[in-house]
Amino acid sequence: MPNTPTDLIRRSLLQSAENFTALAEQAGLVADLAARMSAAIRAGDKIMFCGNGGSAADAQHLAAELLGRYLVNRRALPAIALTTDSSALTAIANDFGFDEVFSRQVQGLGRPGDVLVTISTSGNSPNILQAVQAAREIGIVTIGLTGSSGGRMADLCDVCLRVPSAHTPRIQEMHIAVGHMLCELVEADLA
Repeated sequence: MPNTPTDLIRRSLLQSAENFTALAEQAGLVADLAARMSAAIRAGDKIMFCGNGGSAADAQHLAAELLGRYLVNRRALPAIALTTDSSALTAIANDFGFDEVFSRQVQGLGRPGDVLVTISTSGNSPNILQAVQAAREIGIVTIGLTGSSGGRMADLCDVCLRVPSAHTPRIQEMHIAVGHMLCELVEADLA
C-alpha cells in the first residue's frame, strides 16, 4: 500500500468524515448538553472547562467563545477555563500534586448549579477524574467529552459524550467541533 503524503492526507480526511458521520447520531445528546449549559447560565451559574494538553487548549478556546462571543455580539456569558492560571496550577501541583490541579480550583471556584465540562481523550486522566469527583460533591453538573471507550469518566460524569474514535487526533477534532456546536447553541439560546 502506497504511503505518500497525499495518501496519508486522503486516509485521514476520509477517517474524519466517517467519524463525523457517526457522531451525527449523537446530535440529541449534544443538544441536551447545550440545554444544561444554558440552564445553568440562565440561573446565574457558570461553566467551567478543564483538560490536559490539546484538551487544555480546547478548554481555553471554548471558555473564550462563551465569555467573548462565538458568532454574534451579545452579553458576556460566565465561563472559565481552569487551565489558564499558571500561578494556581503550579502552586497546587507543587503543594498537592498534579492530580489536584483542577479539583482544588473546582472546590474554590465552583458552586452548586455550575457546570463542569471535562475534556479527556482517554477519559482516564487522574486530575480530570478528581475534578469530576470534587464537582459532584459540591452539586456541580458534570459533562464529559471523551473518546469511544469513555474511560472512567463515562461512569463518573452526569453526562458523557463519547465520540466515535479511539485515535487521539480524530477524538480531538470531534471534541472541538462538539464544543463549537455547544457554543453556538448556548449563544443562540441566550443571546
